[in-house]
Amino acid sequence: MKTLAETIDLVAAFDASPNPYMLLDRDLRFAGMNQAYLDVTQRTREELIGVHVMDVFGAAEDGPDEGASQRLEGSFRRVLETGESDHLALLHYPIRTIGDHGEAVFDDRYWSCTHTPIKNEKGEVTHILQHTSDVSELVRARPTQDGPRSALDEMLGGGVFRRAMEVEADNQRLETERRQLSDVLLNAPGFVAVLSGPDHVIQFCNEACYRLVNHRDILGSSVQDALPELGKQGHLDFLNDVYETGEPVMGRQRAFTLQHSPDGPADVRYIDFAYQPIRDENAQVIGVFVQGHDVTDVVLAAERQKLMIDELNHRVKNTLATVQSIAMQTARTHEDPRSFAEAFEARLMALSHTHDLLTKSHWEGADLRSVLEHETKAHGIGRLTLNGPLIGLSPARALSLGMVFHELATNAAKYGALAHGDGRVTVDWCVVNHQSPQLKIVWTEVAGAPVREPERRGFGTRLIERNVRHDLRGTVEMSYTGHGLRAEFTLPLETEA
Repeated sequence: MKTLAETIDLVAAFDASPNPYMLLDRDLRFAGMNQAYLDVTQRTREELIGVHVMDVFGAAEDGPDEGASQRLEGSFRRVLETGESDHLALLHYPIRTIGDHGEAVFDDRYWSCTHTPIKNEKGEVTHILQHTSDVSELVRARPTQDGPRSALDEMLGGGVFRRAMEVEADNQRLETERRQLSDVLLNAPGFVAVLSGPDHVIQFCNEACYRLVNHRDILGSSVQDALPELGKQGHLDFLNDVYETGEPVMGRQRAFTLQHSPDGPADVRYIDFAYQPIRDENAQVIGVFVQGHDVTDVVLAAERQKLMIDELNHRVKNTLATVQSIAMQTARTHEDPRSFAEAFEARLMALSHTHDLLTKSHWEGADLRSVLEHETKAHGIGRLTLNGPLIGLSPARALSLGMVFHELATNAAKYGALAHGDGRVTVDWCVVNHQSPQLKIVWTEVAGAPVREPERRGFGTRLIERNVRHDLRGTVEMSYTGHGLRAEFTLPLETEA
């Protein structure tokens, strides 16, 4: 613990130093400076305290060029980002002074600058101390002749200046490369992060990375603290393995469950990732480089495609089984090839009509009225009366009822009410028994002439009964009046075929 006297001595020593010093806070505003700094800049403390350094020493007409200002501010930023000292070996930076007649003029100067971080007890950078050395005279005194230089010239002039210029050129080149690399990583389409140390402290995170974690404030925190849910899923173990073994870890379409808000639902994302070691000059692992892509849309699209293919296979098998049954039953009741072909084709067309209807709705279903209209329109819409509310049908139920209505319409056209010019068909439907809802459909034929009941049960009748009882899990009662067929169907409303 420093005594007050020691603190006063330090302040006095700071202010009495012949070398210019100044102190910036984290916002790059002046927090203090010594007398030498005020003398060389010809400013007062009142002019500088609390003012942003680049508002005072930014690029201006006849002053430092924009490149020098950018390099100076870039050096300050590196100290804040890395927590380490940064050096500008040679900086061409004119200083504003007051001329003989009180006018503002710029004095051409060269500086060597060191920017040192001042940290608190937590190791956080709170201030930046700048120490500058005016090397203008050394630069101006460098030998210009092309002939041989003496050892003294080489040491005091050209050699020192040349080496300073070489160092500064290297620094500028490295800084340019760093900016270019940073721009590439920041704008990369995939997510990128740089983790430091065994605790995997997040030092860098690009925009894609922030989007992945829902723009949580993660910079400067360890992965465990910033993204605790990842530790429970084993991903922290992957990072530890990379840091301890120096071997990269890669994953493809791995599930990451990310908690976007403390009380919100977890979001599962599928990720392609690579964790690679970062090594220092001694080949020791000092961090982990994280990169990858969010491929959730690709995974979900593949899953949807698989479901669609499975559903298509199921539908094709069912359709082929239906076609096979229709062919076998039609063949048993039609010995003549021509009549078999006509009946078989008609039934296939009925199946096709309902398929077309379902295709328009992307196989999400169809309503009962549309199925009836499709299967009976060939016999004249004016001769059929349809009465009932809107009832949605699943794809399987629509196909089964489509075949039933086709057989009813075909039989009516051959033997029933539609076989006579003035015959009509009425179809009524409603929902009954609301405690256990059931769909009731009544098909009623009214012919202008007497209609006889068939002497035997044909394939159409058997198909109707099989579809209703087995596929639709309902009941059917068919009877003949003097005017034609009356068929009453009762189906569980919510039962899917």
